[in-house]
Amino acid sequence: MTAVLEPTTPWSGVADPNKPANVTTESRYERLLRSVDLEALATELDAVRLKTLADLGDADEEYLRRVIRVQRALDLAGRGALWAGPSVPTWVLGSGMLGLAKILENMEIGHNILHGQWDWLDDPDIHSTTWEWDHACPSSQWKHSHNQVHHQWTNIDGIDNDIGYDVFRVHDEQRHYPMHEKQPAVAVALALLFEYGIAFHDIEGLGLFGGGRRDLEAAQPKLNESLAKIRRQATKDFVAFPALSLIPFGPAGVLSAASGAVAANVMRNLWSFAVIFCGHFPDDVEMFPKEAANDQRQGAWYLRQILGSANFEGGRLLHVLTGNLDHQIEHHLFPDLPSNRYSEIAPQVQAICERHEIPYNTGSFSSKLSEVARKIWRLRRP
Repeated sequence: MTAVLEPTTPWSGVADPNKPANVTTESRYERLLRSVDLEALATELDAVRLKTLADLGDADEEYLRRVIRVQRALDLAGRGALWAGPSVPTWVLGSGMLGLAKILENMEIGHNILHGQWDWLDDPDIHSTTWEWDHACPSSQWKHSHNQVHHQWTNIDGIDNDIGYDVFRVHDEQRHYPMHEKQPAVAVALALLFEYGIAFHDIEGLGLFGGGRRDLEAAQPKLNESLAKIRRQATKDFVAFPALSLIPFGPAGVLSAASGAVAANVMRNLWSFAVIFCGHFPDDVEMFPKEAANDQRQGAWYLRQILGSANFEGGRLLHVLTGNLDHQIEHHLFPDLPSNRYSEIAPQVQAICERHEIPYNTGSFSSKLSEVARKIWRLRRP
C-alpha cells in the first residue's frame, strides 16, 4: 500500500432532512468495519491471490497470445473490408469487425496489460511499461489516473476522480449542482465519445477545467501529450488507412472507409462506457468519506473494494468482451491478477463475502445497466 494522500475536497454528504441534526447515520461501511474480522478477511483474500499467482503458467500465456492473434486478425480483416469498396455489406462487415477488434484491444488486452497483469511473462512487447493501446488516452496518463489513483482510493470522496468523473451525480451523498440536471444528455454524449473523455481525465485531476492560469500551466504537458495522442489516433483511423481506398475507389471509397472507422470507434466507446458504468455505479455501490483514506489496513482496503464495485453475470464470451470486467469486484481486489482468472476465483471471493456477511453485488448485465440509467436520471434532481 502507498502513503495516505490528503483529500483535496471536503466530504460533500447531504444530511438526511428527516433526522435531527445531532443524529449521525452509520453507513454500511462503518457498520461492517466494526462487525467484520478484517484480519481474517485479509488473510483469506491474500490466500486466493497468492494461490492464483503461484498457478500461472503456459495456459495463461497461450490465452493472452490467442486473444492478441484474434484481435489483430479482426483489425486487419475489418480494415480490409472497408478498403474493399463503398458497398453496404462490406461497410457493415468491416465496421463491425474493426469495432470488435478495438473492444478486444482496449478491454481484454490493453487495459489488463497496462495493469501489469502480464509483466510476469518478461516479454518486452507485452509489458505495462511498453504497451501503447489503441485509444485516445495516453497509456502513461491512464496508468496514473486509473491504476495509481482510482484503484488505490476507490470511491473515496475528494480523492478518487472516478466518482461520476466530476460530471455525474451517482450517489445520494453527493452535493447537487445545477449542471446535474443535464446529466442524462451528458451521459449519452459521453458514451458516444468515451475515449476522449478518458483522454482528458488525468488532466481534469490537475484542476484544468474550471481552474486558473496556474492550473493550465501545470496541466500543459499532459494536455499536449493527450492532444498529440488524439492526433495520431485520428490520423491513423480517419486519414491514413482510408487514403488507401483513394486510387481504386476514389473519394467514395475514402468516405466509406473513414465513416466505417468512425462507426467502429463509436461501437467501442458505447461498449466500454456501458461496461465501466455497470461495474461502478449501479445501486448499492458505496461511496466513502475522506476519512476512509486514513484506514490503510489491508482488510479495510479489501472491504472498500468489495462495497465500491459491482459484478454482472454472463458467459465466457461476455467475459472476454468486457475484459473480464464483468468481475469488477475481483478486479478491484486483485488488479494485478491476469483477468482470465477472475471467473475462476469469483466463487471463492463470493464464499468469503458470505462467511463475513459482506454484500456481494451482482446481477444480470441488463439489470445493472437499468440501475445505472435510473440512477443517472433520478439523481439529476436534488
